Amino acid sequence: MKTFRIVIDGVEHYVEVEEIREGSSAAPVPTVSRPIPTAAVAPPVRSAPKVAPPPQASASGNVVTAPLQGTILEIAVKEGDTVKAGDILVVIEAMKMENEIVAPGDGVIGGIHVNKGDVVRAGELLISFK
Repeated sequence: MKTFRIVIDGVEHYVEVEEIREGSSAAPVPTVSRPIPTAAVAPPVRSAPKVAPPPQASASGNVVTAPLQGTILEIAVKEGDTVKAGDILVVIEAMKMENEIVAPGDGVIGGIHVNKGDVVRAGELLISFK
């Protein structure tokens, strides 16, 4: 006889199983098992997944570069426009998400180096300031 422990819907059961050998005609005798009370085990507590912050434009000197690869959906500024920190410059679609690329500081747009529909790589020049 072998004894097995099984858990069904959080209730622990012990089951005895008799091994029948080839050529044996005896049927096993049914046994009744009783649930054995056990302490309830709570599932481990997991924290919610962290949401990544929106991508920030890389600004080095007087330029803004793409923080991620994607497609230019919208260019919200024109050459010569005055912008303030946080103003939307460009919208890039990546993985079906729209990512607003904002001005890192106050300034005047000196040049726009992409067009609507362009596919850009991370680090590619988007906007330059005067």
